[in-house]
Amino acid sequence: IKTYLILPLIKGSLLWVLDHTQTPFGKRLLRKWVSQPLKSVIDIQARQEAVAEILSSESSVLPSLQSLLTRLPDLERGLCSIYHKKCSTQEFYLITSTLSRLSAELQALMPAIQSQLSSALLKNLLLDTPQLLSPTHNFLKVLDEKAAKTGNKTEMFVDLTDFPVIRNRKEEIQSVLSDIMEHRREVRLVLKNPSLDYTTVSGQQFLIEVKNSMSSIVPADWVKINSTKIVGRYHTPFIVEKHRRLQQLREQLVIDCNHEWINFLQLFGDHYYILRKAVCHLATMDCLFSLAQVAKENNYCRPEILEDKSQILIMAGKHPVITTLMGDEDQYVPNDTHLQGDGKRAMIITGPNMGGKSSYIRQVALVTIMAQLGSFVPAREASVGIVDGIYVRMGASDNISRGRSTFMEELVEASDILDRATSRSLVILDELGRGTSTHDGIAIAYATLESFIRDVRCMTLFVTHYPPLCELEHLYPQLVGNYHMAFLLNEPESTSDGEEVQPEFITFLYQLIEGAAARSYGLNVARLAEIPESILRTAAFKSKELEALVNSRRLLSDAWSITNKEALLDWRKSSL
Repeated sequence: IKTYLILPLIKGSLLWVLDHTQTPFGKRLLRKWVSQPLKSVIDIQARQEAVAEILSSESSVLPSLQSLLTRLPDLERGLCSIYHKKCSTQEFYLITSTLSRLSAELQALMPAIQSQLSSALLKNLLLDTPQLLSPTHNFLKVLDEKAAKTGNKTEMFVDLTDFPVIRNRKEEIQSVLSDIMEHRREVRLVLKNPSLDYTTVSGQQFLIEVKNSMSSIVPADWVKINSTKIVGRYHTPFIVEKHRRLQQLREQLVIDCNHEWINFLQLFGDHYYILRKAVCHLATMDCLFSLAQVAKENNYCRPEILEDKSQILIMAGKHPVITTLMGDEDQYVPNDTHLQGDGKRAMIITGPNMGGKSSYIRQVALVTIMAQLGSFVPAREASVGIVDGIYVRMGASDNISRGRSTFMEELVEASDILDRATSRSLVILDELGRGTSTHDGIAIAYATLESFIRDVRCMTLFVTHYPPLCELEHLYPQLVGNYHMAFLLNEPESTSDGEEVQPEFITFLYQLIEGAAARSYGLNVARLAEIPESILRTAAFKSKELEALVNSRRLLSDAWSITNKEALLDWRKSSL
């Protein structure tokens, strides 16, 4: 679905509501699910069946599977790091040992999975995963755990059969060490000390300690390394040569081990796509558990998904984010939605400012997205046809960097939607045309909405404060319906001439009902915004004055159209 909705992982977003995942890779997959809903009925129903089984199954397998997903490292990024040969030995061991453990534990659950689960999606995911993870066992066998955790690549591999270069290098090192240890016999004879042994001080190996009182018996060609007040420490010419060779071999061993390590990672990388598929299976399980948890906590219903019918029917639908933010208060007013591509496919929604119009249209879009990603939805009942795109035009902001005014940005977005939307799309327009003069705004909004109804033939939710747009219901009675957000109007008592006019009080009911609202009652919002009372009274007086002027012009226009006595009498009665 092409969607203009921004769904960041922040409090107040749809992703925030749905995300109860346990793993980093599951969290990323759920973000993808939300931003890219499905268009295949079969795939959607498969997810729904999996979620339904998680909710209803009493099997012990599913809790065991969910516990496996807790406290896992980021396997997806770890595999990517290994594939690109950027990982450390510690990371490699962590990822490999985790995958190997998961394979073994899932393998142990195979009989229960086969017998206790019925969802095809769940069974396919779980039965395939152990086999996909099996290559990790062989790689883990050749690793020394202690060396891997300390980053010692020279001792990384337990079995050197497959690493002849390292084996030969270590044999050369061992040969030099043997020569040095054999040389110890000659040193003992020279110093006449049969128990003499090499010492290591400050990293210097194979030092021969001789008391300063016996320094006279030290051959002249011995190299003095360091000394104290009591002893002097020496290397024989043989040890100097062998020690230099030993250092060269050790440095070469490090180079060889690094090279073999890269080759080892290359071999592991050959299994990357298989292992990544297994991790994707685990991420899918994580997302399904998350959707099931949300559905259970909020008492969501399973929507019916239709393939060949363009419609959105929602009974007692709620806004998933607002209801979650409200928590246990349970004060959100549910509303119905009836959109049918072959029937009334456009809803013109009017009503007072802050009456809940924008929340309602967002609710419809979010419920549609949830239905097509395979989630249960916040409603008593829902039936949703597959939509190929959700196009939204709402809010007001300019684009100074590109030289575009607020109104220009509004029209550019509307133009883009007109170009992209199809008869299988859901289009949501909120107060189109408000950025210019009233007459131009009404004209643009009217023509645009009529095009969506007549030409594009998509399902449309159109919020407006322009009463003339409601006339489209009379032109297209089978396709368009007028609705408004219900409210209670508490008008001030009528005043005599000379008294101040008081703005009316509005009580919002947040209930969508049929019919158009005549006014928007913006002064009520001004009161809520704590505009000074003196300004409110002046605005109320001016509003009455302008309303009377418009009504007088309308009556005069009606009078000019009178052609007989009966019509004249009717006009007189209506104008009194």
